[in-house]
Amino acid sequence: MFRSIQDFVNEWKEESTATQRVLDTLTDASLKQQIVPDFRTLGQLAWHIATTIHEMLSRVGLEFEAPEGDEHAPASAKTIADAYRATSAALTSAIQSQWTDAKLTESTDMYGQMWLNATTLRILISHEIHHRGEMIVLMRQAGLRVPDIYGPTREDWLERGMQPLV
Repeated sequence: MFRSIQDFVNEWKEESTATQRVLDTLTDASLKQQIVPDFRTLGQLAWHIATTIHEMLSRVGLEFEAPEGDEHAPASAKTIADAYRATSAALTSAIQSQWTDAKLTESTDMYGQMWLNATTLRILISHEIHHRGEMIVLMRQAGLRVPDIYGPTREDWLERGMQPLV
């Protein structure tokens, strides 16, 4: 749980930078990739990540500009990546200017449950990591090279002349 706004901002900067690297790798063609029919496409997952930031944090009273969106993703990977970039920066600015550390200990009704605001911030990050992992699988299926997030990718190991673990 976050005990200070700065703790959140520090972790958000790292995780949102990783997410941005994933989104910046997408191509317009890759947005249609699905694991199976009737599941979200890569584009829908990316758009969901980009729009959930505002959807969740507007519920706890933070005010900032963000694209309104539903599950119908834009057909442009750049549009999605740019929307995420702007929304992520707007969130950082909003939380630093609108909240104090004391706000983290307040509770808000989130989806029918009372969550501490600090918990909401933690779940926002966990939610993003969860969907980023799904996206990476779809990116590989679409033939994209995935960026390293928490360590080298298979391609990184090979480029270093090392045999990756299977």
